[in-house]
Amino acid sequence: MRLISINVLKAGMIVGRTIWNEAGHPLLQKGVVVTDFMLSRLKQLHIKYVYIEDAISYGIEIEETIKPTVRNKVVNKITESFHLVKEVKSGQASFVLEQQSKEIGTIVEDLLNSILDSEAVLTVLTDAYLYDEYLYQHSFQVTLYSLAIAKEMGYSYEDLRLIGIGAMLHDVGKLLIPTEILLKPERLTNEEYEVMKQHTRYGFDLLRNLHSVSLLVAHCAFQHHERIDGSGYPRGLVDFEIHPFAKIIGVADVFDAVTSNRVYREKLLPSQGITIIQAGSGTIFSPRVVEALCKSVIHYANGTIILLSDGRRGIVSKQNIKHPDRPYIRIFEEDDEILDATYEINLIDSPNLLIDKVEIEYVMSVE
Repeated sequence: MRLISINVLKAGMIVGRTIWNEAGHPLLQKGVVVTDFMLSRLKQLHIKYVYIEDAISYGIEIEETIKPTVRNKVVNKITESFHLVKEVKSGQASFVLEQQSKEIGTIVEDLLNSILDSEAVLTVLTDAYLYDEYLYQHSFQVTLYSLAIAKEMGYSYEDLRLIGIGAMLHDVGKLLIPTEILLKPERLTNEEYEVMKQHTRYGFDLLRNLHSVSLLVAHCAFQHHERIDGSGYPRGLVDFEIHPFAKIIGVADVFDAVTSNRVYREKLLPSQGITIIQAGSGTIFSPRVVEALCKSVIHYANGTIILLSDGRRGIVSKQNIKHPDRPYIRIFEEDDEILDATYEINLIDSPNLLIDKVEIEYVMSVE
């Protein structure tokens, strides 16, 4: 299967990967032939990319690190816990969160064990799932990215667990932000943004009173928008003043934000998101954390069409575990001609060969 933009998806193409709705039910099943109605519906739902099956991508598969059933179970638990907090008065929110903390800890341990057991780079497919409220999916994904980064950095199991809980709850303060601001479909005004920024303080106040959660978790919520050059908020801390756990969650938070669907902004592909993070290395982000992100998450998902620096086109066919930026490529086009037979190359074997660009909107002449 291969990944294409919704802009070039056509009726008659075959869906290569199931898209799930918020309830964990398939919205669009793998193997279904796309109709004009389906295409219109996907655009209404702001789906940006879809996997399709075709001849040149036959046999190329992609497996998420966390299975869809586990993902849906975790996101539903996050949703349930956060709803309980949101429904009570602010003075009782910490008490409710205290009651939910044990289950949240268990969820984090399950995710952590899955990541520790996997030797592959972390693969998260944000377009395969639809959720009404971004916060719950975001909390889940930031947890995955934070754990993958921290694993790469060599943290102990107990530290990984604390980082995971901190990541899961890093945005819990948003539950105290007015709904009309939190769920506003357009960009926030300056005044609304100042209100939104208070979520870091709200989260800290909620979490620091919990007996069952380390105070470090509260500081993760408080500091995840701080930047090492002092340009962050709420306190404008600089490098040595920011807790290492918060530096990790801060990078994971931004990476997930730019690579996820938002109504007011086009999502980026993982490679594009990594480029943005790398641009901030040493200025707003810790270089160590950025390096760990680059080594631990997928850059070019299997099924992605790319243009190489020598003019050849191909599809990412599999990953190099130690070098996620240098995958295997199935070449299908040379000199603007579709080949009768494809062949595979390993980019590690060709250090001077570069990926010029990702071509999600590339339309094959044979189609």
